[in-house]
Amino acid sequence: MEALELIDIISRGEDSKHQLKRNFTNPDSLAAEMVAFSNSDGGMIIIGVDDIGNITGLLSDDIRRLNQLISNTATNNVKNPINVRTEILLVDEKNVIIVFIENGLDKPYLDNNGIVWVKNGADKRRITSREELRRLFQTSDLVSSDKIIIDGTNLNSIDDELLSEFYSIEYGEDIQTIGIPKINYLENSKLAENGKINLAGLLLFGNNPENFKPEFIIKAINFIGNEDTSSNYRDSDDIVGNLKHQYENAYGFLNRNLKKIQGNKDINSIGNLEIPRIVLQEIIVNALIHRNYFIASPIRLFIFDDRIEIISPGILPNNLTIENIKNGISIIRNPILASFGTKLLPYRGIGTGIKRAIKSYPNIEFINDEVNNQFKVIIMRPIK
Repeated sequence: MEALELIDIISRGEDSKHQLKRNFTNPDSLAAEMVAFSNSDGGMIIIGVDDIGNITGLLSDDIRRLNQLISNTATNNVKNPINVRTEILLVDEKNVIIVFIENGLDKPYLDNNGIVWVKNGADKRRITSREELRRLFQTSDLVSSDKIIIDGTNLNSIDDELLSEFYSIEYGEDIQTIGIPKINYLENSKLAENGKINLAGLLLFGNNPENFKPEFIIKAINFIGNEDTSSNYRDSDDIVGNLKHQYENAYGFLNRNLKKIQGNKDINSIGNLEIPRIVLQEIIVNALIHRNYFIASPIRLFIFDDRIEIISPGILPNNLTIENIKNGISIIRNPILASFGTKLLPYRGIGTGIKRAIKSYPNIEFINDEVNNQFKVIIMRPIK
């Protein structure tokens, strides 16, 4: 890093990527900063600058001591240990140490007191809720929400007819007559454990899964006008059931509320939907398969006069970006749902769905809303 670049960073003050510190003597204090950056998106600690941006500098003895403190803290006071990089720059004739900390791959990181810190703007805060902790585990692929066992479930929670139909199509045999206990099949397929059904099993083959997880539904509304604050609507539905049922009814809601365009078709034809079918299929399926099921809230499907919005709980996982998904790059957040989704839904699981949707209908916007922890797809309707 060049001195001028560092001066520019210092002049802008502290933010979620840059921390200014006059000095460090306490390894616990340094460890907390390292943990917060490692659990977030990484960043740098600039030592030798006070919190209002005055360059105070470091003496030679300070630099030797700090280099040893930084190394020991990263190894002994952060769990799991992290690797950091340091650089010494001369700025305004004063020495400054920059500590570069990467976005951690083994989250969550803790300090010696067992506290999990994350960045919160220019400051840091400790994580206290199980939901946030689960999200950190998820970013390291240590746990996925679809594997979580649902209390109170058992074999009676499964729709026998739906499971039998799937088994017959998948294997060409009747699960009822070949003598395989259903619970064995569910456990071998990672849909159950110790007689209890996990979230994937409940969402894929559950008998009224909304009885156990009422928040995992789709709230669909066709508003009059272009604002979601309006109390006037043309149609609304709480779409419940297993994922196949939710997909079919969400598509049905769109099908009955969107306009049909006759085009060059015969006068007796019902015409085509104003938005290509493949676009609606891909967006609904992706919302169901890839949403964050650690967040207890529904998918929202809103139709306005000028657009359609599909809002999924949770932002893109593992540093995935909107440009990534537009280019066909995907990260599977819910691996069990994704593996069965290729057989139960119009889902290929190879990351090409969004590319096909955009090719078919380019007027789609994707918003990774980190502030509200949601992912929004906006499909503009054709001009009347």
